[in-house]
Amino acid sequence: ALTSERKKEIFTEFGGSEKNTGSAEGQVAMLTERISELTGHLKKAKKDKNTTLSLLKMVGRRKRLLRYIMTNDIQKYRDLIKKLNLRK
Repeated sequence: ALTSERKKEIFTEFGGSEKNTGSAEGQVAMLTERISELTGHLKKAKKDKNTTLSLLKMVGRRKRLLRYIMTNDIQKYRDLIKKLNLRK
């Protein structure tokens, strides 16, 4: 689980301030952090189906948020993708 300090760091870096938890960029960064943690867990526990389902839901939510950012501001989208290393 993410600590509250780490969440504040993420929202400060991507959302502009630690209180701006509703920004799409901050939410994408938070989901990316949680997805990477769950991926590490699932490498050890392959039969954990509940976590697999949660991971797939998070990936879908992140995908929708990224699509929203892309339609509104393509430059923000490109910067975010580059910062988070999402596309290879």
